[in-house]
Amino acid sequence: MSSPRLEIDLRKIHHNARILVERLAIHGISVTGITKATLGSPEIATVLLDAGVSALGDSRIENIERMRKAGVHTQILLIRSPMLSQVEQVVMHADISFNTELDIINALSAAALKSGRTHGIVLMVELGDLREGIMPEDVESTVRKILELPNIKFKGIGTNLACRSGVTPNAKNMDKLSTLASSIDTTFGFEMEVVSGGNSGNFEWAFSGVDTRRINNLRFGESILLGLDPLNRKPIDGLHIDAFKLIAEVIEAKVKPSQPWGEIAQTAFGPSQPITNQGNISQVLLALGEQDTDPNGLTSPPGVEILGASSDHLILDANNNLSVGDEIAFQMNYSALVRAMTSPFIVKVMSE
Repeated sequence: MSSPRLEIDLRKIHHNARILVERLAIHGISVTGITKATLGSPEIATVLLDAGVSALGDSRIENIERMRKAGVHTQILLIRSPMLSQVEQVVMHADISFNTELDIINALSAAALKSGRTHGIVLMVELGDLREGIMPEDVESTVRKILELPNIKFKGIGTNLACRSGVTPNAKNMDKLSTLASSIDTTFGFEMEVVSGGNSGNFEWAFSGVDTRRINNLRFGESILLGLDPLNRKPIDGLHIDAFKLIAEVIEAKVKPSQPWGEIAQTAFGPSQPITNQGNISQVLLALGEQDTDPNGLTSPPGVEILGASSDHLILDANNNLSVGDEIAFQMNYSALVRAMTSPFIVKVMSE
């Protein structure tokens, strides 16, 4: 079988999604299955829907188009603020988009009016992580303006935490979002459909026993795909952590000194790292590199140590365990998974 390749176990992804959907339903929270790490894979999207997610979400309109062309007709959310240059595509392929800028929402309204469609808006609120979101004190006036726009349906509010700055979702900031939601409901005389409290980083908060109040949706990607809590990278009880495996092939296996010799300068990826002299080692090269994945996000099998990487090579200390032509499997973190799915040089092999 060709390598490098990403082996994807759809059955394990289905299991993870189903367990999380069932657990969150007890708390009155629906799950939007996030497909961005898989480049909008129609196969994985179908698995998520079969497992019970209420909708799909992706950060790239191109991925949403891919799913639509493959026949995925469920509700799909664009979870990154749309670009002005893509509003026509957004209205055509996404049912709802997350927004923070009135100029963009106005453009979406014009595009929706022109195409005879109605487009849903979730207004993102800044609660401390300092990525996207309008300030809480500006929400009411912004909602008022959104409600005046033709062919736009105001769906609700949301927030994003644990991404740029690592601000953790907790009772305080989730209560803030709930209080804001209740205030909007009261002010405008309707109950919003969506109060989206965040992403996989909300896992610990959701199951901490707190009153989830108005939060009725979470957007899960990493926790479904990798079975991990993103805040601490610990496995979630009852979930598979090996739904994805990255396989690479040995292209060189030689005994070499562990320490380089000669004058040392920067590498293609920045300053060279200090290396401890361990004498001669069984050094192995794999046909896998920075262009394919995040080497720092790979976990090697016992007895194999990752020493470094360049654009096209991963360097290992294999302790005499590997020969040319052998294959080795790695587990991945989220960063490694995203880059491996994006690489055209890695074959994706799905199994049920």
